[in-house]
Amino acid sequence: MSTQNLHVAVVGAGLMGADHVQRLARRTAGATVSAVVDIDQERAQAAADMASPARTFSSVEDLIKAGAAEAVVLATPGFLHEEALLQLIDAGIPVMCEKPLTPGPESSLRVVEAEVAAGQRLVQVGFMRRFDAGYRQLKNIIDAGTYGELLMLHHQHRNASVPETFTNEMVIHDSVVHEFDAVRFFSGEEISNVAVRTGRHTSKGTELVRDPQLVTIQTSSGLLATVEIFVNAKLGYQVLTQAVFEEGVVKIGESAGPTVIAESRTGSAIDQTYHTRFVEAYDEEIQQWVNSVATGVPVGPSAWDGYATAAVCGAGVSAQQSGEITSVDMAHKPALYA
Repeated sequence: MSTQNLHVAVVGAGLMGADHVQRLARRTAGATVSAVVDIDQERAQAAADMASPARTFSSVEDLIKAGAAEAVVLATPGFLHEEALLQLIDAGIPVMCEKPLTPGPESSLRVVEAEVAAGQRLVQVGFMRRFDAGYRQLKNIIDAGTYGELLMLHHQHRNASVPETFTNEMVIHDSVVHEFDAVRFFSGEEISNVAVRTGRHTSKGTELVRDPQLVTIQTSSGLLATVEIFVNAKLGYQVLTQAVFEEGVVKIGESAGPTVIAESRTGSAIDQTYHTRFVEAYDEEIQQWVNSVATGVPVGPSAWDGYATAAVCGAGVSAQQSGEITSVDMAHKPALYA
């Protein structure tokens, strides 16, 4: 398939879907937005107008019947993913699915099994941090053994605030999910157990979240990682990583831009949302996905990565509730993802 005119449909015309429509139409080489799918046709049309002459549909089924897309970006809420993914896999249509693959390990495993039955990788999961320049640089340092063996990872994930409806479970499923994938990405290993601890909590938070929380993670080889998750930090949006090696420490993510020294002060700006912090990662993610559809060689996180992370999230929620170290229960990894 040629990237000169890859017809891409965006399913879901909310904030993320509309952002992807603009990205595909204005900043992605070799792609054309051929359709926008949303049950809200007014919203679908508003997104389609950014990529005229894109067509609109109210369902994935209608999109497939019309033959209006060679590939799909799936940006609906996670609970709608399984049905759409199973339809698209059955139709043989490549999909870039925003995280999560599905909200739970059981449904994610059904997607994996459908893809295995189809005999080819069709799904890429939107863990965009893997395409961030700092993440790639740190991954290269780890793999090269530049400073010896990786001994520990420390992550800090801070949001300015979250809605009043944000829950403890969402801390794991919507926020720490990225660090779970990061630990797997950096280490190349599966996560074997998770623990969650809480202590003093902010008076600036919401009633449904004990904030901040400290998550500890251990991989199959014994690598330890920590995550400070603070979703009402007020200071802005920060994603920081510190890797501890035998012969050094490497930090990434500390500055959103230039450091300014003036008027007896020094400092740098802090991003306010993930849209600015990871905009280049999103662009690179979609560009590489479009290129991979053209070559038929998958390059990004797979359906297995989506399933494995969902399994860790399940253990993470259990650890939140029990206060105990909780093992991650996972299926056998199919040869398709070797």
